[in-house]
Amino acid sequence: MTERLVDIPENPVPEWGEVSRFTAHDGRSIRYGRFPAQARPLKGTVIILAGRNECIEKYFETIRDLSSRGFGAAIMDWRGQGGSERLIRDPARGYVGSFDDYVADLEKFFDDVVLPDCRGPYYVLGHSTGSLVALLAAPRLFNRVRRMVLIAPLIEFVGMPVSMTTLRRVTAFLYSLGLGTVYVSGGPRPKGGHPFAANKLTTDLARFSRNTALFNAAPHLAMGGPTVGWIHAACVAAERVRDPDFTARLHVPTLLVAAGADEVVSTQAVETFARTLRSGSVVTIDGARHEILQEADVYREQFWAAFDAFIPGENADP
Repeated sequence: MTERLVDIPENPVPEWGEVSRFTAHDGRSIRYGRFPAQARPLKGTVIILAGRNECIEKYFETIRDLSSRGFGAAIMDWRGQGGSERLIRDPARGYVGSFDDYVADLEKFFDDVVLPDCRGPYYVLGHSTGSLVALLAAPRLFNRVRRMVLIAPLIEFVGMPVSMTTLRRVTAFLYSLGLGTVYVSGGPRPKGGHPFAANKLTTDLARFSRNTALFNAAPHLAMGGPTVGWIHAACVAAERVRDPDFTARLHVPTLLVAAGADEVVSTQAVETFARTLRSGSVVTIDGARHEILQEADVYREQFWAAFDAFIPGENADP
């Protein structure tokens, strides 16, 4: 182990895991964690693709849930967030130049860590930004990944006064003026975190408090709001994924899981997108907010029931 995961009483580290780093194609340092399954029979490895402003530590509960099912877990912090190398001077600002960089990091992670060190077969579990990256990477992951479960994929923002196309054009203009690192919304994370009553991510106070305690104990893992550059990159990626020529290339069997009370990503857009997939389907969990894996048990149980019905699938190894 080259470094330690953040361990707090509310969120203990799975003792069987390890954390290290790999070097991305452009020399960036990317932090990752690897957690072999503890239960038997062994069913393979789930590659967890986190959302924006998330980190390995936030998924300890999910890693334990997977382990109890016989799945190992492999997870990395996206460039620019968590414990990976930040991309601009202010580490609190959520920034990326292009989602293609995320895809390249995923491919390097697969080649350098997952294939040599993790037991197959392989599956993907994505959330929000991670789900969008999984869709972008899916044509290259075909014949490598058996199935994908993608929670609240960032197909379209909800509650925006303009369309995604207009938002892309506006942020492109602002970027051209040299404003790519300016906050679009949110600003810096307030000291002590956001109040539960104002959050749009979960209805579960205990899990919200756990995640707040994590970032209070390790503020270097947290970020503030997204920048012009990040929003523009997200709009470009979402537009590409929705293109019919691109969706025709998506052959990995995929289950989309939408949150019925999502105030971040458009549930309707996720459900509409699912109908364009040849090998995809959608389940909507009514009442759940954006972060289903951080939600109350009544919603998480519905998610895991859908997961268990879909993965490992009919052609899994015994």
